[in-house]
Amino acid sequence: MQDIRTNNIERFLGYSQFYDQNRPVPPNVIVKILTRYLTQVPNRVVDVGCGTGLSSFIWLDQAKDIIGVEPNDDMRKAALAHWQAQEEPDNLRFVKGLSDQLDIDADSVDILTCSQSFHWMDPQPTLREFARVLRTGGVFAAYDCDWPPSFTMEVEEHYQALIALAESRVTELAPAKQLAFKWNKDEHLQQIRESQLFSFSKEIVFHHWEQCDATRYANIALSQGGLQTALKLGATDLHDAITAFQHHVQQAFGGESQDILFSYRMRLGIK
Repeated sequence: MQDIRTNNIERFLGYSQFYDQNRPVPPNVIVKILTRYLTQVPNRVVDVGCGTGLSSFIWLDQAKDIIGVEPNDDMRKAALAHWQAQEEPDNLRFVKGLSDQLDIDADSVDILTCSQSFHWMDPQPTLREFARVLRTGGVFAAYDCDWPPSFTMEVEEHYQALIALAESRVTELAPAKQLAFKWNKDEHLQQIRESQLFSFSKEIVFHHWEQCDATRYANIALSQGGLQTALKLGATDLHDAITAFQHHVQQAFGGESQDILFSYRMRLGIK
């Protein structure tokens, strides 16, 4: 498990700024949903696998104490840079940590989230640790975007083909012992239920329209870990495929920004 954990963390080295500039900020409906299930304003929110902090900052005016936990130094550095740029709000801090070894007191957390990150964590030991730090009635939520964002059939098929090509090149170029491992997102709810640590669980699906230009839409594909890993491994043949995808997206957008639909799936458990 140590090798898998290390590989998963290292998958995100070297492109934190690119990731941060192009990934969607989680919509505020997430705060509304989780606060309603908590039935009160949260005192402490913990965001595990917080990356560059996109999913942590949404709680700034909604909780008294926010902790972003991120094991990847590059990602955490970007989060800290944002924190400093926002005049270092004293109710938010970013710490280095692992999902199954949180330096947080038991029964002290109201809401614990994993945004685009739970599939990189060994689910059962992680859920046991989450249940340890959550208070009774506390809410855990793992939420993810569906990729690609909804636009047109042709662009989405091209997006999926590019990502599949990149993943195949990773498999070819990386030694097996260096490959990252993703747990199946479709099994998140099952994992929550099988843990028997939560009194209530469900899946919630919601959507968010967001303005996006062609460059950003293409960059969302380029921000995917598989593609970045393939490039780091020397898959120079991908450059032509990337250029073709970028050109296709530019044509489809026609020089205008477009409303793009981002779809989210949240798997929720209440302790």
